[in-house]
Amino acid sequence: MLRQSSRLASESPLTSRKRLPFTLGFAGAPLAAYRSRHFTRTLALPVPLAIAMWCMPVAHAAGPLPQNGSFVQGQGAISGGPGSLTINQSSSRGVIDWHSFSIGTGNTVTFDNGSGTTLNRVTGGSPSAILGNLKATGSVYLVNPQGILVGRTGVISTGGRFVASTLDLSDTAFMNGGTLVLAGSSNGQVVNLGKISSSGGDIFLIAHDAVVNGGSVSAPNGTAEYVVGKQVVLYESSSSRQVFVQISSKGTVVDRGITQAAQINLEAADGNIYALAGSGSRIRATGTAMRDGHIWLVADNGHVTQQGTIAATNVDGSGGTVDTFANTLALQSGAAVQAGLWNVSTPNFTVDSATAGAFMRSLNAGTSVDAIATGTNGASGDMTVGSNLEWQGPASLSLGAFRNVTIAPATTLKNTGSGNLSLRADAAGIDNAGSVANQGMVDWSSSTGFVRSFYDMNGSYSPGTILANSAWKAGPYSGLLTQVTAYKLVNSLGDLRSVASDLAGNYALGKDIDASATSDGSYVPLGDINTPFTGQFDGQSKTVSSLTLGRLVAGDPASDGPGAMGMFGVIGEKGVVRDLSVNGNGHLGPSVRAYVGLLAGANYGTVVRDSASGNLNIGDAGPAQPTNVDETTAGGLVGGNFGTILRSSSAVVATTGGMLGGLVGENVGAIIQSYSTGALTSLGYTNEGAGGLVGYNLGSITQSYSTSPTLLQGYCRGSAGTPCGGAGLVVVNEGAISQSFATGLVTQPFYQPIGIARTNLGTITNDVYWNKDTTAATVGTVYGTPIPASSGLTTAQMSMPASFVSYDFGPAGVWAMPGGATHPVLRWQTGQ
Repeated sequence: MLRQSSRLASESPLTSRKRLPFTLGFAGAPLAAYRSRHFTRTLALPVPLAIAMWCMPVAHAAGPLPQNGSFVQGQGAISGGPGSLTINQSSSRGVIDWHSFSIGTGNTVTFDNGSGTTLNRVTGGSPSAILGNLKATGSVYLVNPQGILVGRTGVISTGGRFVASTLDLSDTAFMNGGTLVLAGSSNGQVVNLGKISSSGGDIFLIAHDAVVNGGSVSAPNGTAEYVVGKQVVLYESSSSRQVFVQISSKGTVVDRGITQAAQINLEAADGNIYALAGSGSRIRATGTAMRDGHIWLVADNGHVTQQGTIAATNVDGSGGTVDTFANTLALQSGAAVQAGLWNVSTPNFTVDSATAGAFMRSLNAGTSVDAIATGTNGASGDMTVGSNLEWQGPASLSLGAFRNVTIAPATTLKNTGSGNLSLRADAAGIDNAGSVANQGMVDWSSSTGFVRSFYDMNGSYSPGTILANSAWKAGPYSGLLTQVTAYKLVNSLGDLRSVASDLAGNYALGKDIDASATSDGSYVPLGDINTPFTGQFDGQSKTVSSLTLGRLVAGDPASDGPGAMGMFGVIGEKGVVRDLSVNGNGHLGPSVRAYVGLLAGANYGTVVRDSASGNLNIGDAGPAQPTNVDETTAGGLVGGNFGTILRSSSAVVATTGGMLGGLVGENVGAIIQSYSTGALTSLGYTNEGAGGLVGYNLGSITQSYSTSPTLLQGYCRGSAGTPCGGAGLVVVNEGAISQSFATGLVTQPFYQPIGIARTNLGTITNDVYWNKDTTAATVGTVYGTPIPASSGLTTAQMSMPASFVSYDFGPAGVWAMPGGATHPVLRWQTGQ
């Protein structure tokens, strides 16, 4: 719900507001323009601006009811009597041309159009004054280039959309439905001082010069959008804003009334937006099941003035999003945002005292703030913090810049709570030598949050004075090693290659990287067994795509141990790779000893929230080379894991003749809350089958699963009685497996399908399950310690949380069962 002050409804403009030396005019009729004493006192505007209103004689002269209307498209009838008019529309869409369209006080116009839509176009020279009632069962469009006023006594209520526009549109496009283009250049305006509501649709106020809301607007199930432009596009969307300016008009949008909507959009492109929530009132979006609570204030090339509190919540009560985009921005007295996230951007950004006040009020209300200097419109794109920013609680602050971020001398940034701080230079990721310089103080000594700085590889980082919390501990699954960390930005394939020059450094992906140039086989994995990667690599939830792997690092047949192949060759014990997605392919010829995985050949450190997709083809495995010996240990994500893998996944399709697992080839460390989905094929001379999640497990696997189908093609080699075959979860278990399951089809024509592990020489607890229907397996293990037959479940049982002993499906639990799911998923997958 978007809410603003309702004082306008109770004050007479002729007695409580000062006359201005200009008029906000409607074509064909003069306007008495005014502004409130509060407006005058609190705003320093570049030009006088006020909420416009017709003088009462003008409104009365406009006529008590619409005049001379006739259907020009669609079918229907128009009838009426004293004080009322009824439009019965028999077609789903209809177009009516009117000579005038006004409704006097106490009069009523009713559209009985079912769930259809009626376009009303005014062809005469008078503006429309709605001072009475307009009702509709469906949607109503009112187009009048001369202007539209909903007076203080005016009430509009529809079952579908309501559109008031001074821009015109094509009858043909309207009758066809779908996306509409509205255009016009008249100086008429759309002003609401009354009440507009839609029980099931959206409300759009569109004009060339000005849109003003000083009354109330209610669209609890849709969007409320106030837009100015010369040409706009109107889409139909059930999840986001729907009006976008194609050609701007330097117009003005003023919102200081009451608006209730799931989502709200105020858009002026290169004009002015005044979002003026009064004292004790709010601009509020509440969201629906289909729409997140979202507010847009969009004047990319214009000006935004924001006053009072703007609030956005989702339908479940969680914080929504507010986006403020402007060429220039003025945050007035009391400006604040109550939401989950406030995104605010200008070409250059200086955090002065007024901005700092707005940010602190928002942060203290629990709203995270992401502010950025975009460098657009010819600006340098620098972010300068010139005023103290101190707040309590968990909200986080991100300050980004197209070029440099600077904290000015004698300026303090401080959190006492669990809030995080991010300082990001070179926000566009273009290697522009963007730098971070702290000339003041960052005080996180009483915070449990973290401080991160990101700067270009060719830029610099000046830490200045930073006070850290000596008692700080990394949060679970964070992958962080230190409370305060500075990262070099990896913005290109060249930057990625250069990580090899400092394998102990800290890096972060500045943007997605296209690594298709590695198709020539030139990529060298980062780190080897002698000099592993020991720094931090933060993928920032971005992707390295089209990476081709084909080269090994130290440890290949020329050395004492197996080689390694992956984006990272070897991640050392102190190394951390997090929040990274890797897509690509890998290929190795026969007779090679190596650990192979798309993310890493071998991991001795921490891999957290990483994913891999693509293809691995190892040992030239295939029907044409059935005698090739493949000595690789391959996994979709990691070949050999000797460290920890947390909340990670693989969708890699892999074909090898050696040890193969969907996520990891050999696990000696720990795998927690992870899963695999990629199809696996084991073939070649030494093939023995694949494990859906892991090939050989010597470590621990918990709260993990696999849906990977596995295929063992042909016989495996060995003397009589040699164990053969793959399984739904692992091939061989000599470690510990708990609270995990497998559902992928196990196909091995010469051996029976196996649900969990071909050989179990370790521990598999009774909360490890397999789907008997989808794996085609009637047994959980064949060799070693058996597991209960009751651990084999049907698809129906797999769909019921009650089937999974010890699994926590609570709101804060590890597991979730989405509607319609045939098996549990990890709650982190759902974003909760």
